[in-house]
Amino acid sequence: MWIAFTILLSMFLFSVFLTANKPCFMNYLNVRLVKSVVAGVLAGWLLASCSSGYSLAGVEGGRVAITDVYDRKPDAEALNILKPYQQKVDSIMSPIIGHSAKNLTAYRPEFPLSNLMADVLRQAAVRAIGKPADVAVMNMGGIRNAMPEGEITFGTVYEIAPFENALCVLTMDGATLKELFGQIASVHGEGISGAALKIDGEGNLLEAKVNGRQIDAKKTYTVATIDYLAEGNDKMEAFRRASSKIFPKDALLRNLLLDYVKQCEQKGQFVTSQVEGRIKVSASN
Repeated sequence: MWIAFTILLSMFLFSVFLTANKPCFMNYLNVRLVKSVVAGVLAGWLLASCSSGYSLAGVEGGRVAITDVYDRKPDAEALNILKPYQQKVDSIMSPIIGHSAKNLTAYRPEFPLSNLMADVLRQAAVRAIGKPADVAVMNMGGIRNAMPEGEITFGTVYEIAPFENALCVLTMDGATLKELFGQIASVHGEGISGAALKIDGEGNLLEAKVNGRQIDAKKTYTVATIDYLAEGNDKMEAFRRASSKIFPKDALLRNLLLDYVKQCEQKGQFVTSQVEGRIKVSASN
């Protein structure tokens, strides 16, 4: 401590000497320089003096399995901490907004819920281009839960679509669209609407049609999807070669699905969907 004090005092006296023996402009520069050095030394000394003396000895890691044991034997203290927050969340997520006719589960190459969500995206393109898109694509990975039979709550929809994915409407030529379908075939299917694909067991595209017609390589098609896929993610690189992209405001996928469920309820209809053969798998040669 005394050493640091001595250094600081010496620098201060040196700055006074410079002030008394140099021209005005040089005095200013020298004093500023000395003050900066003094401040730096002082800051370093303060930081060093605040050291706790502790150092990291090692790091250990491992996996903790999250199973139903925590549901069967919950920690009472943790439950008390979470209780006020849980009540708030339940008040938001528990209201019933619709009803499902059956359990809509997930599997490839095509399943009812992927069809439903692709249909919702395709129809939602109306807000961007004034009409439904020619095709819609929804990735299986973005559908995080099944829709159970019976009551549908806000929580149900949040579990299905927990991400902040939003609608994007793209335009691309037929050649690029067929390339996109080839990439969908390579992973053995994604959610599609407005199109029909035939693939083989090895993930090769055998045939692709849009609205029942063969794809015209030079024709322009509109494709509705989510912004995450529109950037070419999830092995759908063809989206990067789209000629245009439109991102409508206030068009989160989750909200589009919520609106659809509410509309069905208002009409007295159950939410339902089914496998229609949009993606058919043929035996490999």
